[in-house]
Amino acid sequence: MKTRILTTLAAGALLAAATACGAQSLDSGSSQAAATAPAAAPDTAALDQAPTEEKAADVINAITPDAALAAKVPAKVKTEGLKVVSSIGYPPMELYASDGKTAIGLDPALARAIARKLGVKVTITDEEFNSQIPGVLTGRYDFVISSMTDNKERQGQVTFVDYVRAGAGILVKSGNPAGIAGPADLCGKTVSVVDNGSSLAALEGYAADCTKAGKKGVDILKFPGDQEALLQVSNGRAQASITDYVVAAYKAADAKLAVEAIALEGTESPWGIGMKPDNKELIDSVKGALDALIQSGEYGKLLKAWNLDKLAVQSAVVNGGQ
Repeated sequence: MKTRILTTLAAGALLAAATACGAQSLDSGSSQAAATAPAAAPDTAALDQAPTEEKAADVINAITPDAALAAKVPAKVKTEGLKVVSSIGYPPMELYASDGKTAIGLDPALARAIARKLGVKVTITDEEFNSQIPGVLTGRYDFVISSMTDNKERQGQVTFVDYVRAGAGILVKSGNPAGIAGPADLCGKTVSVVDNGSSLAALEGYAADCTKAGKKGVDILKFPGDQEALLQVSNGRAQASITDYVVAAYKAADAKLAVEAIALEGTESPWGIGMKPDNKELIDSVKGALDALIQSGEYGKLLKAWNLDKLAVQSAVVNGGQ
C-alpha cells in the first residue's frame, strides 16, 4: 500500500533544550551552576498544531513540553521528530479529516500529544496493518499506534507502552434479524473480519467452540480493512462482523449504515504503542510522556473528546498484555 505523509516536518532541527556551548568558564562556581540548572523546555511555537477537525485540537494545542522529559529524548528524535505509523480508516481511533489526507482520531491525537509533551515534531504515515511492525523494526518508524492489541506474540517483536484497554464487539444489521446476542449465536453463520488481528483470533476461537459443541462452524470472510468487512453486513453477504467495540459503536451511531453494535463481554485487553525493544531511550520517553499526560488530566480530555472515556488506563504500563 502506498504510504501518505500526513504531517510534514519543518526544515531544520528544533532548538535544543540545553545550556550554551563554547569555552569552559574559569569560574568553577558558574560552571557548576550551569551544569545543574534545569533544561529549558523547547519552544512551543515551533511544535505542530493539531488539525482543525481534530475533536481534541484545543487540548493538544494547549500541551506544553515537559523540560525534563524533552532533555532525555533520543538525539535522532530531537532532530528529525517522531516518525509514527498508523492505519487510517478505523474510526474513532484513526480516520481522515474532510480533506482525505489529514489523520485525526484518538490514535493520531495521542501521538501529537506525546510529541508536544516531549517537545518534538511528529510525522504520521498511513500503512497497511501488516506492514507496521516491520516498519518499526527496520527503523523506518519510531513507533506504531494503530489500535494494536498488546499480546505475548507481538511482544516477541516489539515493546509496548499500553495506552487504553478495549474489547471486541459484533456488528449486525439493524433489528438484528439473525438473532445474534453472543459468540454462541455465530455458529452456522457467515461472519466478516479484518485479516490478521485480534478480532480474527477471537472469531477463529468462536468457530472452534462451535465445532467442539457439535454445531455448524462459522464461515469466515477475511478482508484487509474494516470498511470492506462492514460492507459484507450491509449488503447481506455476512450476518455479522467482528471488530473492536469502539469501532462498532462508532459505526452504529451512523443511521445511514443501519447496523447495531453488541459488546462481547470479557474481551477487554490493552492496546499498545509498539517500539523496537532495544530503543530503550524512546520507550522510556514515550512511557514518561504518557504518564505525564495521564497525571495532568490531558489524557482524560483526549479520550473524552472522542467519547472514549471507558478506555482509560490509570498509568502507562510496559508490555501489560497477556
